[in-house]
Amino acid sequence: MNPVRLWMRLTMLALAMLFSAGAARAADISLLASTAPDRAQKLEAAARKEGSISLYTSIAQKDLEPVLGPFEKKYGIKVNVWRASGDLIIQRIIQEQRAGRHTVDAVHITSTELEALTREKLLERIESPYYASLVPGAVPAHKQWASTLLSAWVQVYNTNTVKKSELPKTYQDLLDPKWKGKLGYEVQDLEWFITVAKIMGGDDKGVQFFRDLVKTNGLSVRKGHTLLDNLVAAGEVPLALTIYNYMPAQAKAQGAPLDWFAIEPVVVRANGVGVLKNAEHPNAAALFEDYMLSEAQPVLASLEYVPVSTKVDSPLKGLKTQLFDPADELDHADKWQTLYDRIIVKGNGN
Repeated sequence: MNPVRLWMRLTMLALAMLFSAGAARAADISLLASTAPDRAQKLEAAARKEGSISLYTSIAQKDLEPVLGPFEKKYGIKVNVWRASGDLIIQRIIQEQRAGRHTVDAVHITSTELEALTREKLLERIESPYYASLVPGAVPAHKQWASTLLSAWVQVYNTNTVKKSELPKTYQDLLDPKWKGKLGYEVQDLEWFITVAKIMGGDDKGVQFFRDLVKTNGLSVRKGHTLLDNLVAAGEVPLALTIYNYMPAQAKAQGAPLDWFAIEPVVVRANGVGVLKNAEHPNAAALFEDYMLSEAQPVLASLEYVPVSTKVDSPLKGLKTQLFDPADELDHADKWQTLYDRIIVKGNGN
């Protein structure tokens, strides 16, 4: 989501909540931030008693049953899902809060959207025993949300038109004129732009790298990662810079003439889970968060997502990664969005 629009919507939501009477909380939330040895046992009992949760998520439709099914089966807790983009999820939360309804118990969206909800004091602090087994940076210091999976942007090439030996090994290699007219880019990947700019030297030097890239070789900017992946397979885009790692893996398995590689450090962005304040089923939502950080991790890995648990093998094993910082995007939203629109979207390199 555009960070400027996200911040405006969350500000509106905060104001709406100030004037919403809301119902007094009936549920006991003392277990959510508990570190007592018997937390797990008591939390499960309380969650089973609540019986269900309402989850708003942007998880792919095809992956909902594999991810949620085992939770429902093990605990007997029904997960009522409303699936949409993060943008629409934020809109719906705003509308419900304005109406004084606390329908949603848990959200699973991007780290930027979760951090925005945190800043507006809409998420509960959770103390999960599974935090200790997660990769560094998976849980922010405030503990009001936790990463469940990492979306890794990798580079994808058509194996009929690009030789493996010719592939760029560094970001600087992308400035080689041999890539002129051959590079593809997904229009919404602002996070990749921000993080690579930092990798390449920060605000001035890093942004200049992108100006030079656009001026020297140009970018074929497309909307939709699936579309961009398909264009690489068709040979229309010889090399794409920003495609999620699981997409080319799946396409290659189906016989498409493409493969992926990764310029290091690989830029990764977290998707995560948070429990809403005033949730009607807070204990079931907290139990769901625990599940997503533990038993769901190998399931996510089997679906080609990058797990955050150090106990589960990652498709990025052995590669250096750089985790996108959602706080920086929110703190400097206007600056980054303006630069991105001017250099990448409009493609004028200025």
